[in-house]
Amino acid sequence: MKSLLPIIVVAFLVAIIALPVPHRTLAASAKATPDTLKRLEGEFMKAAMERGSQGYMSYYGDDSVELPNGHVLIQGKTEIAKTMGFLDDKNNRLTWTPVGADISGDLGYTYGTYEFHAKDKEGKPVIDYGKYTSIWKRQRDGSWKVVLDMGNASPEPK
Repeated sequence: MKSLLPIIVVAFLVAIIALPVPHRTLAASAKATPDTLKRLEGEFMKAAMERGSQGYMSYYGDDSVELPNGHVLIQGKTEIAKTMGFLDDKNNRLTWTPVGADISGDLGYTYGTYEFHAKDKEGKPVIDYGKYTSIWKRQRDGSWKVVLDMGNASPEPK
């Protein structure tokens, strides 16, 4: 029995070392709050303004869903990206302001208002107003990505 004890101890230590230990990044272990998502909304908008559709899409998860106003839903980051080329036109500018947010575990949401500035066929400025809701999900690497987004038109604010 004495001769088996070192083998059992070594086998036990090897088993403990071999067990997968979840690796949590600082972002994943940090407590996210509604303000976290509001801050991300600001970074999201800045990325879209600076890098157009690529910056915008960098905040979307791979399996995201877009629910565009008056159109069928669009599934998947690749398909959504095909509709965002208008953000690459420097005459167009999309801005938004989060009004509210909440978070529970690995899911959260934001909602607010947006303005889309463009030019019509005659080159005259046009502004579209609306409201939006975005559902955010914490990813495996601890980052937060939009997994569902929808917006719809509103009258001009007074």
